[in-house]
Amino acid sequence: MPQISIIITAYNAEKTIEKCLNSILDTKYNDYEIILVNDGSTDNTDGIVQLFASDKIRYFSKPNTGVADSRNFGIEKANGDYIAFVDSDDYVSSNYFENIDSYMQEGIDIIKRKGIILSNTLPQTKIEGATFEITTGEDAFNKLCFTDKYLDTLWSYIIKKSLFTELNFKFEKGRYHEDFGLLPLLILKANKVVSLPDYVYYYVQSENSIMREQDLSKTIKKAQDALYHYDNILSTIETYNLSEVTKENVGIYLTNAILLKIKEFDLISTNFNEKSKMNKDDVEDTANSIEDKIENESLKEQYKKAENWYIKELKKRKIYKNIKARNLKQLIKKIILFTNIKLYKIFAFV
Repeated sequence: MPQISIIITAYNAEKTIEKCLNSILDTKYNDYEIILVNDGSTDNTDGIVQLFASDKIRYFSKPNTGVADSRNFGIEKANGDYIAFVDSDDYVSSNYFENIDSYMQEGIDIIKRKGIILSNTLPQTKIEGATFEITTGEDAFNKLCFTDKYLDTLWSYIIKKSLFTELNFKFEKGRYHEDFGLLPLLILKANKVVSLPDYVYYYVQSENSIMREQDLSKTIKKAQDALYHYDNILSTIETYNLSEVTKENVGIYLTNAILLKIKEFDLISTNFNEKSKMNKDDVEDTANSIEDKIENESLKEQYKKAENWYIKELKKRKIYKNIKARNLKQLIKKIILFTNIKLYKIFAFV
């Protein structure tokens, strides 16, 4: 049985999957398996993966059901005691597996790693965040939530499989931001977490990245799903044995995350074209009212009305209550969120 199962979900990854796989296979560590899930690709992903056939790679091809469902599928197939996730358009360093064996032998639930952002338009950037030796999941969340902007990126973690199976954690099928919806809960439920200082993962932000798709229906769907995860996490942690400070920190973290979605409705700094207009069949029934109102508007008007819809959803949740005025900056932010959420875009308090 391998120590680690590395899950890679691939959809139309013919341009990147070879580099991704080679980066893992070129590491010196040997006690792992790769679970590669081809999520209904229509390009030559299958042909390229077939060239890598070996006892290290277990390959599964299935109809397209989305990344969340494919990750759940990979977890079910995994034989390793630990699970790591590598995105098909990213790659890892040659020392990806170094410095973690002793923590796995000790049975640590979550091992956090650091990454480097690679972009065609921006300089290479190291992702900063707190590093610490073994601590509780609750303490780990409190250390990470204010220091690591990529707390909810799945590739940052090597996770004990039993944390998924024994606690029945699954990624929400059919929803965006599934990492955001699950990772805070995973961390909070972990008994032991460690955060290491080594930069071992290369996160490639390509122009075709799912995070950069310029489509209004998807922007609305992403906003809906972010709100769904926000509501779900807040209700779920009420069943956890957490300190009041931790619950407050969760609320602050979630509020910061959903506030950032406002910027995705802003057309000022982004070049959109008329092909991005709303397709009425693309958005869930829960967005029908806003969808009907904006279907026949110009693109700029569509985004304006969609933004207003999202802000109303934030107001319904009284998100200002989540901000605890522990310092002047937080006090000002709380006042802004209480009086006029739109001002947040201008002042961008985080």
